[in-house]
Amino acid sequence: MKSIILAGGFGTRISEETDTKPKPMVLLDSNPIIWHLMHSLSMQGLNDFYIATGYKGEIISDWVSNQSNCDWQMRAVDTGLNSMTGGRIKRCMQLMKKEVVFATYGDGLGNIKIKDLLAFHKRQGKIATVTAVRPPARFGVLESSNGLVTHFGEKNQTDSGWINGGFFIFEPQLIDYIAGDESILESEVLPALVADRQLAAYHHEGFWQPMDTLREKNILSELAACANPPWLQS
Repeated sequence: MKSIILAGGFGTRISEETDTKPKPMVLLDSNPIIWHLMHSLSMQGLNDFYIATGYKGEIISDWVSNQSNCDWQMRAVDTGLNSMTGGRIKRCMQLMKKEVVFATYGDGLGNIKIKDLLAFHKRQGKIATVTAVRPPARFGVLESSNGLVTHFGEKNQTDSGWINGGFFIFEPQLIDYIAGDESILESEVLPALVADRQLAAYHHEGFWQPMDTLREKNILSELAACANPPWLQS
């Protein structure tokens, strides 16, 4: 199964790192986050990658051309500077045969079991499956009664709702839902699938961490230095 990695955004929320490079090339330990993502996927049998580039895409293209010592098949696909997420996926899918594809963002990591995700997708029989995750607890929780604090501590992640974790399976029919480069996956394509009852949700309770801020980058950097990072743990 081929994989599409969205890697073309401007990364404005972590501009401390992205002034000079695209967000997927931000280093965690000694390798860019996209390497950690691809490494985790390759350990599960996904080795054929279409990297959808845009902002500073030439940096990703140069990096891909220098990865001659790995067994991955990689293509840096210029999907346009201002294309939206849906448009980038459509451009990549147009380069493929009509086949089922895996897709994800190039700025987040998780220990999602791709085999289980794909099996769930096949059982549901829908055009698309999204991985639902719990958002990381970013703030502590405070409880009070009659002006007195009764509890102060960390927020339990399971108290939060479910959000889009960015690990998808798409049938080839998805391309019919994407009008063009301006189509936004999250606010246009996925809601259209919901309206047609064609979007399934695979619930993942394990590790998942995006890299939207410098704080989150530092968290992932510390984890990447471990002998067995959590995104490689089953």
